[in-house]
Amino acid sequence: MDICLDFDGTCVSHEFPDIGKDIGAIPVLRELVANGHRLILFTMRSDRKKKKKVDGIEVIIEENVLTEAIAWFERNEIPLYGVQKNPMQRFWTSSPKAYGHLYIDDANLGCPLIYDEECERPYVDWAKVRELLQEKGIL
Repeated sequence: MDICLDFDGTCVSHEFPDIGKDIGAIPVLRELVANGHRLILFTMRSDRKKKKKVDGIEVIIEENVLTEAIAWFERNEIPLYGVQKNPMQRFWTSSPKAYGHLYIDDANLGCPLIYDEECERPYVDWAKVRELLQEKGIL
């Protein structure tokens, strides 16, 4: 399966623009890849340059928040099949939506979440997601 993944609140806790803390996604994502599934990072993060005034002087600041998310996958030895799109969809559609068989996102209706008092926003409960993936025969 091609599986599209959100990042903030899904792979890590919500701490944008920083990389959030570990929420248990790493072993499940590795297991998905080990079982032949392909992961597509599908996130609102992007790299951009923006103008900002520093001491009255306009400077260009680079924000590489997408690159930092990709590096998180690399550091955790989780290969990505695609970033923001399914690499094969260009052959059959020009749609900007990443094509996947499954989407895992903290904003998905019904996605199991953890409400942690230390975090401002809930994040994905990977233990329960793993159970759902097993029930569906995906893992």
